[in-house]
Amino acid sequence: PPPPPPPPPLFFSTPTPQSAMLRSLVGSEMCIRDSIRVDHAGERGAVKIYEGQLLALNTLVKDEALKKTIEEMKVHEKEHSDYFEEEIKKRNIKPTKFLPLWDLLGVGLGFGSTILGKKAAMLCTASVEEVIDEHYLNQIKQLDNSESKLKKKIIKFREDELSHKDIAYEKGATKEGPYSILDKIIKTGSKIAINISEKI
Repeated sequence: PPPPPPPPPLFFSTPTPQSAMLRSLVGSEMCIRDSIRVDHAGERGAVKIYEGQLLALNTLVKDEALKKTIEEMKVHEKEHSDYFEEEIKKRNIKPTKFLPLWDLLGVGLGFGSTILGKKAAMLCTASVEEVIDEHYLNQIKQLDNSESKLKKKIIKFREDELSHKDIAYEKGATKEGPYSILDKIIKTGSKIAINISEKI
């Protein structure tokens, strides 16, 4: 009788529960790495926005109360940024290639919004924080107990961002009139930066 046919190549083999689990774990790990990469870029970007605002407040705009508010919020953002800086090093994750561009745009956004006045400066914070709130909330829902420490940090950071948003509205942020256009521009730019930073 003729010899039996050779077994099919490995890549045509029937999926097993073990192989499906492996693919799931690999996919989950990649999602976590993408999340940390974009969170690192976002928190660093927030620091740069505040640096731009403080640059304006230390040169062209004189508002000590606003300066104090921004300095206090920057402390939280620096804490967030430092945490994700450590995470990308610890997990050997390459930061987004667009980091230098985000740094430049962050400083420019902060400086420009502050030149436009207190309402615009505070709207800048409120608009960015509303995008970050939604972004972090999605991550919190997706993270399981295998990343409990990361999840707790993101929950804490989201609370900080919500506090910043509330402070911004208390200090004069508004979406009325032409400020609604600024709100849309900032939010659209933030979402584009998130989508790019997750992948590149």
